[in-house]
Amino acid sequence: MRNALTGIILLLSISTLIAQNAPCACCTDAHAEFDFWIGEWDVTLPNGDKAGENSIVKEQAGCVIKESWTSANGNFTGTSFNYYNEETAQWEQLWLDVAGTILKLKGKREGNQMILRSDPAPQEDGTSLVQQISYTLHEDGSIRQLWEVFKGDNSVNVLFDGVYRKKI
Repeated sequence: MRNALTGIILLLSISTLIAQNAPCACCTDAHAEFDFWIGEWDVTLPNGDKAGENSIVKEQAGCVIKESWTSANGNFTGTSFNYYNEETAQWEQLWLDVAGTILKLKGKREGNQMILRSDPAPQEDGTSLVQQISYTLHEDGSIRQLWEVFKGDNSVNVLFDGVYRKKI
């Protein structure tokens, strides 16, 4: 029994040492492009009313940015998982919420914005809908999140417009 315990301790020590010396798979500049969104946030609507709170953290050794959203009244929650896909050189987001919504987006950082779009979704009238969420970093550290839906004729419907400010 003592030899088995010694072997297990040795194996765990070696595994820890290997993990500590392994290269960081997600420590590239591309993997850090969305880090401006990380933090604990109060989110307000354009009229100043509180929309909710959002907690954005990096997980899985920096390979995943996880969002945990709660609306102001606490009745609506959602989670997104965001990651940089090296194969496509794009950011991808998977959003899931308490209403059963599933939204898949992909895109890139352009200047001070992360712009993520869905694939076109065909509609019965022959047009298609594309959802786009833009995260714009302002000089004061706040972020504007604008969620728009574009229809085939380029009409726009705003689903959400909020400003993120870090909690104190």
